[in-house]
Amino acid sequence: MALSDFLAQLEQLAVEAQAAFDSAADSDALEAARIDFVGAKQGRLKAAQKGMGQVDGPDKPAAGKKFNEVKQAVEAAFEAAKQRLSDGAATQASAQRFDPTLPGHLPRVGHTHPITQTIADMKEIMGRLGFAAVEGPEIEDEWHNFEALNIPLVHPARDPLDNFYLAAAQAGGNDTLLLRSQTSTVQIRVMEQTPPPVRIISLGRVYRPDTADDTHYPMFHQIEGLLVAPGVTMADLKSVLRMFCQSYFGEQDVHIRFRPSFFPFTEPSVEVDMSWQAGWMEMGGAGMVDPNVLRAVGYDADEVTGFAFGLGVERICMRRHGITDIRNLYTNDVRFLEQF
Repeated sequence: MALSDFLAQLEQLAVEAQAAFDSAADSDALEAARIDFVGAKQGRLKAAQKGMGQVDGPDKPAAGKKFNEVKQAVEAAFEAAKQRLSDGAATQASAQRFDPTLPGHLPRVGHTHPITQTIADMKEIMGRLGFAAVEGPEIEDEWHNFEALNIPLVHPARDPLDNFYLAAAQAGGNDTLLLRSQTSTVQIRVMEQTPPPVRIISLGRVYRPDTADDTHYPMFHQIEGLLVAPGVTMADLKSVLRMFCQSYFGEQDVHIRFRPSFFPFTEPSVEVDMSWQAGWMEMGGAGMVDPNVLRAVGYDADEVTGFAFGLGVERICMRRHGITDIRNLYTNDVRFLEQF
């Protein structure tokens, strides 16, 4: 093929492509034109590129240069047409939304609640540490809320004054239901269905009939962390909590300390404090998963170990934002919420 003929074909292709893109009245027409001219399999640009093989050898550099110029021009015409249709759609949508009878000021969009912000930040940080976020029901049975967590029948944590029971068990049944008092119930449900290793967090509402004051509320949020695998130690627990605090509070020199404590579902158990200014802030409870809990879900306590921690979302949120009364988070006062 003579070079002049090939160049003439390219010029004609560029003119026709420009006209097709300029005349596209909607996204369907634009897509049809795109497939016709720049489609990866049967587009006219693709065919022209193959046609360069018929150009005489000495003329191939000139043919290739012209092809690249036409290709760029056609692609630019397509992008311009796409932007034109996008701007037109936005203008039309704005016109449809406009109501001249409404007051001449923009409505207040609102703000994400500080607790929601805190939960999102926690999920993002723990996700980077390899923990998958899972959820579970807020209405639980006694097996998941107590028994599988090694909390015996005589334990004071099961007292009706310390829980929101919803239904009593009928004779010969096990139908007692309650609002969950901790997110540890989720770890039981996950371990029942998942063989080790397990690396999860669960965040959600929990319920306890506490009298509302500066630091207590009958409904609050917890983040529960669980890691079960061969060889897990308390050092792993401390490292994860330290890295979480450094990421969330943005401070490198964050110290975590453990104080001996007791929880039925962990052994040993600790209270977790984080260094803050000139003192310490209690974050929650943690410890190594009790072997009885591992056996309750069918794990081999001789083969795997694990740690678990439970932290109060509101407490961490309050410390970060300097909030002194937990009740402010639930009064729905716009003057308070709009600060976040």
